[in-house]
Amino acid sequence: LEPVRGSEANKRRPAVIVQCKQADDVVRAIQHARQTGLEISIRGAGHNIAGNAVCESGMMIDLSTMTGVRVDAGARRAHVDPGATLADFDKAVQAHGLATPVGINSTTGISGLTLGGGFGWLTRKYGMTVDNLASADVVTADGTKVRASDSENRELFWAIRGGGGNFGVVTRFEFALHPVGPQVLAGLLVFPLEQASQVLTQYREFAASAPEELVVWVVLRQAPPLPFLPADAHGKGVVVLAIFYGGDIREGERLIAPLRRFGKAHGEHIGALPYLQWQQAFDPLLTPGARNYWKSHNFRALGDETLSVVAEWAKRLPSPQCEIFIGHIACAANRVPPDAM
Repeated sequence: LEPVRGSEANKRRPAVIVQCKQADDVVRAIQHARQTGLEISIRGAGHNIAGNAVCESGMMIDLSTMTGVRVDAGARRAHVDPGATLADFDKAVQAHGLATPVGINSTTGISGLTLGGGFGWLTRKYGMTVDNLASADVVTADGTKVRASDSENRELFWAIRGGGGNFGVVTRFEFALHPVGPQVLAGLLVFPLEQASQVLTQYREFAASAPEELVVWVVLRQAPPLPFLPADAHGKGVVVLAIFYGGDIREGERLIAPLRRFGKAHGEHIGALPYLQWQQAFDPLLTPGARNYWKSHNFRALGDETLSVVAEWAKRLPSPQCEIFIGHIACAANRVPPDAM
């Protein structure tokens, strides 16, 4: 068993760990837990920061060896096992020039991401990860295997999408796929933190009218030693625009040109690259063993006071690992009715 991240999780010890290879193993594990009264926890790919996969003196159902991805390119569907990571998923579907909205770290598990919502570079165009879930194979609490979709076990399908757990164990996901890549326009544009106010204000106006294919997120942090940045900027506060455009590369270059006029940049690294490469670009920020912690809030708009607070607190980040991140979503994600799931 890999060490589980999170200080509290590291103190827990399950009584038994069941490493499943197929759905029938999950059925038997649940039946045994019911007979013995063991509390159950579920481990997918083991990425979860809070360490919820680990229970104390109970049964951990470990799905991390179930990593298969089967692609039906003609139907634009992917059938994905619950232990698969985004790296497993993206590699399989990109072989057919397809993708679905997932997160931005290739080590993330598809299960936790999907059942909790999930957003990434494709969300403005195609919605949340969970919006693209077509069906799920589920083992319920009494050990029964069922399929949940809009046409089968609809209430269960509604519940597992964001309901927080305890509805069953998902043993297979079916996703809708969309044409993406294989080449996309992506990269980073880095400004000094002293220019945060003007960059953030202009960013707000730019993002309000950006097309769905264009994603620009903001990260405020201390500059890592990236090779395209001058040495005297390393370790200094910066405002980073992380850019992704999934359409025609030349059109994307035209659309992002105004971003360079937001201020006097330290440097940039933007160009055409494989979608798979961009999906792994931020993996170094979430390494195994790190003590990670974050909070988040949802905003309908970024007011002047909000931007002022963000810029001010960016000056007080206590370590090179800390950052303030603004992920612009909207568009397709907002067109799904709030009570749909």
